[in-house]
Amino acid sequence: MTLSSFLVFILLGALAGWICGLMTKGSGFGAVGNIIVGIVGAFLGNFLFGLLGIVAFGLLGRLIFAVLGALLFVWLLKFIRK
Repeated sequence: MTLSSFLVFILLGALAGWICGLMTKGSGFGAVGNIIVGIVGAFLGNFLFGLLGIVAFGLLGRLIFAVLGALLFVWLLKFIRK
């Protein structure tokens, strides 16, 4: 992984986490929280959609998978906390 692709991955994770934060509770989780939620969401979304045979193309597709994965991750965290 090159430095530029790593930076894109981090920025995409931060954006996905921020979008997820807006969708779930109205605000983000802070810069580090957004990055963590977005990265975990990106891995989770790509893994689950990969199991279904669905592939993301381009930055928009990866962002959609990351946001959906982050939403699922936040939902699972809330479910476990209850």
